[in-house]
Amino acid sequence: MASAATSDHSASKSVLVLGDSLSAEYGLARGTGWVALLQKRLKTENIPIDVINASISGDTTSGGNARLPALLKQRPNIVIIELGANDALRGLQLKATESNLLAMIAAAQKVNAKILLIGMRIPPNYGPDYTNKFFALYSTLAKQTKVPLVPFLLEGVANKPEWFQADRMHPTAEAHLTILNNVWPKLQPLMKATLSSAK
Repeated sequence: MASAATSDHSASKSVLVLGDSLSAEYGLARGTGWVALLQKRLKTENIPIDVINASISGDTTSGGNARLPALLKQRPNIVIIELGANDALRGLQLKATESNLLAMIAAAQKVNAKILLIGMRIPPNYGPDYTNKFFALYSTLAKQTKVPLVPFLLEGVANKPEWFQADRMHPTAEAHLTILNNVWPKLQPLMKATLSSAK
């Protein structure tokens, strides 16, 4: 029985979401964030992939990099990396953010997981030089490592103040379907490739 259970488990496919508050349902009712909506969509569309949400509010790329090795022991087929905004909000060196993101991509690639990198923007009050370089960091890394990129997680959301909680930083539940729809087109090919390789 034990060996059968092990083989069943190894046959199940999963996507690991390594993110911060934007993926951890900060300030939202459980089950209303984009990651929960992703799991619901997969069930509705009969796509046999599980979602592991390992997102923590306030997490940085350093925190994600430290946590990832243990998470990779679950052998996810796809790893979504949604980190970096808290680095920028703390004014951390872009080189450190870049180094951590590169390390996470390399670690996931080492276990043959497919990777989806999610880009972010930060408010303009951090200065045009820093904000532009931070945003450009994601596309540079995606090209360098040949991984797909969602350029901006909050595309179609950031320009709608009514879709934000009182802190003006975290989207309300109403925004999360749009967020999922930003991720879905880039995630779909990775899931198709994962499922076709299993046949």
